[in-house]
Amino acid sequence: MFDFIRRHNKWIMGILFVLVIPSFVFFGMGDYTQFNEGATKVAQVDGKSITQTEWDNAHRAEVDRLRASNPTIDLALLDSPMMKYATLERLLRERVLAVAAADGHMATTDARLALELQQDPSISGLRRADGSLDLEAYRRLLATQGLTPEGFEARVRADMSARQVLNGVIESGFVSPAQADVSMNAFLERREARVVRFAPADYAGKLNPADADLEAFYKANLTRYQAPESARVDYIVLDIDGVKRSVNVSEQDLRAYYEQNAATLGTPEERRASHILINAPKGAPAAEREQAKARATELLAALRQAPDSFADVARKSSQDETSAPSGGDLGFFQRNRGIDPTISTTTYGLAKVGDISEVVESEFGYHIVKLTELKAAAVPPFEELRPKLEDQLRTQQAQKEFGEKADIFTNGVYEQSDSLQSVAERLKLNIQSADNVTRTPAPGATGALANPKFLTALFSSDSLDKKRNTEALEIGANQLVSGRVVQHSPAHARPLAEVRNEVRAAFISERGAEMARKEGAERLKAWTEKPASATPLPEAVILSRDGTAEQPPPLVEAVLRADPAKLPSFVGVDLGVQGYAIARVDKVLPHAEQAADTLAQGRARYEELWAITEARRYYDYLKDRYKARILVAAPVATGAAR
Repeated sequence: MFDFIRRHNKWIMGILFVLVIPSFVFFGMGDYTQFNEGATKVAQVDGKSITQTEWDNAHRAEVDRLRASNPTIDLALLDSPMMKYATLERLLRERVLAVAAADGHMATTDARLALELQQDPSISGLRRADGSLDLEAYRRLLATQGLTPEGFEARVRADMSARQVLNGVIESGFVSPAQADVSMNAFLERREARVVRFAPADYAGKLNPADADLEAFYKANLTRYQAPESARVDYIVLDIDGVKRSVNVSEQDLRAYYEQNAATLGTPEERRASHILINAPKGAPAAEREQAKARATELLAALRQAPDSFADVARKSSQDETSAPSGGDLGFFQRNRGIDPTISTTTYGLAKVGDISEVVESEFGYHIVKLTELKAAAVPPFEELRPKLEDQLRTQQAQKEFGEKADIFTNGVYEQSDSLQSVAERLKLNIQSADNVTRTPAPGATGALANPKFLTALFSSDSLDKKRNTEALEIGANQLVSGRVVQHSPAHARPLAEVRNEVRAAFISERGAEMARKEGAERLKAWTEKPASATPLPEAVILSRDGTAEQPPPLVEAVLRADPAKLPSFVGVDLGVQGYAIARVDKVLPHAEQAADTLAQGRARYEELWAITEARRYYDYLKDRYKARILVAAPVATGAAR
């Protein structure tokens, strides 16, 4: 009974993703050529603007992230107006939830942040055998997404706080079993019917189009047989990778860089600590805080007498639910990284392993901290780090040079707009050529030729009519392109002789569908007027929304919508290119009995859908409350997008 919901579980999770999980927004290089447009407001939340630049950066980061995770993804889809508008909607949602979280004082503690990071599979896989985090691997992982550990952790903290806004609504969603059963019984009702199909292929043998028929059909549908507008183009690309390849780094520069950055090149000092917490939030009454402090002082006195009992005391007396079961263990951490500042400062203030601190106060209460293990900072020798040093130094130099070269590139293609040669020679760039370039990216296109913005510029009147270079366009992080049309071929109809077979197949298919629909409609009228004439009919089949994949959905829906008080009755459905279908609906059948566990699973999924709907309504309420609105028009969906 509940197969339909089970089969659509991805759809359910998609809604949850859209509603609950704000995407991380990573920022890249600003647009050299549209700087003045960057401050344009595209959305507004609680009186604060989202600008065109923020939108562009967010979408660029989203595209880069998706390309990194799926290199074969269709770039034309990612850069489509629909996808870009979806990024703006996500950005708006993120801002709405962030404002709501701030208003509701929904903060994320260090302990909750640490637990969230520990549960992240991509991070937990970076742990060493002793349980400590490989911080160098952690930094490398984040660097691939343009992040630092500090920036990533701040974003996770903000995301967790925002999630609390909708989690309360989702987790409190409740539907009684009776409510769920009423809705699901109606949705999963079955009907017995006898179906007659009128398929276009059944009429193909009756069709033998003459040349005049094909010519008339061809002329009436010329747009189907158009060869698209195309062009042969030249273009040049300036990107950070190309600049980096041209950078030379001397031995002297490498050694100087090693000496200057020795402190950050190796593994920073890490310390492992355990703690005991007696809760006393900052806002608690003074008497309660004094009582908590006295309890912590009492425990410290006992620990001074028996330091080795720290873990046992933590298990019995610590009020930190996360660390108490493990004897108060907080794992390894660097100074002021991923841990409460009070604990970090206290831990790094202890002289040697085994030392126990005095009672210290934080926003959560009173702590006693013990240093349990220490890993000294270590700097690998120069030769071991040489490849890494050279890559870092070349990257740094390339980033400096890219800005200068971007200015030369942008100005050059504009000032010498009749050729790319001069800029290419000055910046040592290869002029690339491509044939049969169209206004939309070709299947499998990559790089600049997969970028809709660049293709639009190539087919602009300035490029086609005036034979000028396109302006310098940013098509990715630190990646500029300019091109020019060498030869232009307008769109034109392919001759009938070339497409004759296509025209004949389309003619037969469409005429066959017309004949099928005509005969089907005539039979429906006759059978409705004289039901006894509807013989012979095929054997009955059982139709339902969750178990009749072999029948067209419009037919199934028509059968299930037939008035049960007037059965048996006939329904007819125009299936478009699939022809026509008639069904005699004989009777209503209840849904099949299900095992108790299946029934419970279906109710749970229905409750999940109910909670999602409530969360969506609550989000709509928040949008109204904070006057959140998008200020640009939504793109019109194409047939494919719809």
